[in-house]
Amino acid sequence: MKVTRTAPAAFTAEFESDEELRAEHAANLSFGALALPTEESVAREAALAVTLRGAGGGEAQVKATVVAALPGKLALQIDGNPDEIVKRLSAAAEEKPAPGNAWDRLRGLSQMEKLLLAVKADRSERAILAQDNDPRVLLSLLRNPRLTVDEVVRVAKSSFLTFQVADVIMKASQWSGNLDVRVALIHNPKTPPAFQMRILPTLPEAEIRNIARGGTNMALKTAALRILQSKP
Repeated sequence: MKVTRTAPAAFTAEFESDEELRAEHAANLSFGALALPTEESVAREAALAVTLRGAGGGEAQVKATVVAALPGKLALQIDGNPDEIVKRLSAAAEEKPAPGNAWDRLRGLSQMEKLLLAVKADRSERAILAQDNDPRVLLSLLRNPRLTVDEVVRVAKSSFLTFQVADVIMKASQWSGNLDVRVALIHNPKTPPAFQMRILPTLPEAEIRNIARGGTNMALKTAALRILQSKP
């Protein structure tokens, strides 16, 4: 694929053969995604206009959002019907991915494909992606507009939680305002101590007593004891 940046927020991508187009369709386009080979620097979540051109001269204009900047490529989420886009680029009929259960299908995806899928995955797919050991997948999952609070609790409990993942949860009032989410974060040893200390005073007294009585985090335990001792 030949990629040219034509403006600060615009690219042209030309497929060099129908085979290359079919491969990209099977790997990414069928998921509403595009792997754009480029060394250009573009911010995550930036909106782009991408002109796609097929080897036979077909052309399609698509709107895209940067999901992740990966080595040598940008992972994009694209608007529009993927099959209609491919039809405009090539007259050849494209094969759809083989059917199968979600676990088998997701297990065969590359990390980039998981990043692209996470932002629009259905509930069964999200349940699998929440167990992924790549924190970038968890970050993309948190951008899914259909994510429910119980699913955020699952992410908050993840052993692959990072500062960035915890920060996104803490900054979203619809999640940080939920007690189950805060309890999951404060008991996760991967949650940054500064976040745990912010959460602690917001918990019910019974939960603060549990933290004061047990646990291996001495700083958190000491802070819980001070809160209890300060109460009349």
